Amino acid sequence: MPLIDDTPAEERIGDRDLTSWPTRCGRGLALLALAATRWVSAHTLLVVIAVVGGILATAMTGVSAEIYDAVEEGDGVTGLDRPALNAAMSLRTPLNDEVATWFTDLGGPVGMAVLATVVTVALALLWRSRTPVVLMVIAVAGSLSMTTVGKALVGRTRPPLADAVPPFESSPSFPSGHSLNSVVIAGLVAYLLVRRQQRTRTRTLTVALAALFAVAMGLSRVFLGHHWLTDVLVAWTLGLAWLAVVITAHRLFLTVRRAGSTADAGAPGDAPPTGDAPPAVEVPAAPDVPAYRD
Repeated sequence: MPLIDDTPAEERIGDRDLTSWPTRCGRGLALLALAATRWVSAHTLLVVIAVVGGILATAMTGVSAEIYDAVEEGDGVTGLDRPALNAAMSLRTPLNDEVATWFTDLGGPVGMAVLATVVTVALALLWRSRTPVVLMVIAVAGSLSMTTVGKALVGRTRPPLADAVPPFESSPSFPSGHSLNSVVIAGLVAYLLVRRQQRTRTRTLTVALAALFAVAMGLSRVFLGHHWLTDVLVAWTLGLAWLAVVITAHRLFLTVRRAGSTADAGAPGDAPPTGDAPPAVEVPAAPDVPAYRD
């Protein structure tokens, strides 16, 4: 059985319609996306938005690197790094070190790749949907690009090996790839799940578990002395920003697809367009959306 796109039931999270845009900025994005369908399909638009968003997110990583350098010179928030590491070292025991090392390995290049692949394939096969695969590929590609750019631009040294728990790592410290990737992947899995969950309590638990996983992953990096606290804080921020881009791109895809379906259903007797000119696409005004009360 082939994989399909999202069903109409997956266009909502509880009472909230993902294709509705209550803010002026959101309506502007939706109108631009609808206008773009004169030239590209909804699927192509999803990829284009993701690529443009990825470029902007990667550029934001470069900007954050410049801001970080300025803050470090002024000994601003980086003044928290040494006290945070000292506090983490005071909590270390052989058992704590072993548990933290096992957990942090889940967020490494191998562990996170395996975890993301298994979860994505399982959801795709269970739901017979291509959406988990498409969104996960986009999300992971963006987060890896952001991590690579950040490390190349800053080149920050990790905490001293004398203060770290083996096995040691030698790549640049800023930003924390474990922390950034865990936010993006756990957040995306939560987004995919809550669209199919009917109970508010279940959705809340799903989001809480995803947040707990990402927070614990970042703190494990500080606990083991593999990253400074600021490496993790910036990685969390960048991860949330990229996750927001991916989800917004998917919502725009759903909006464009619904508009196309509505137009097709509303004009069953229309003759197909002739000549080389593309068919005209009417851009409907955004409807009023009731407040989300979940």
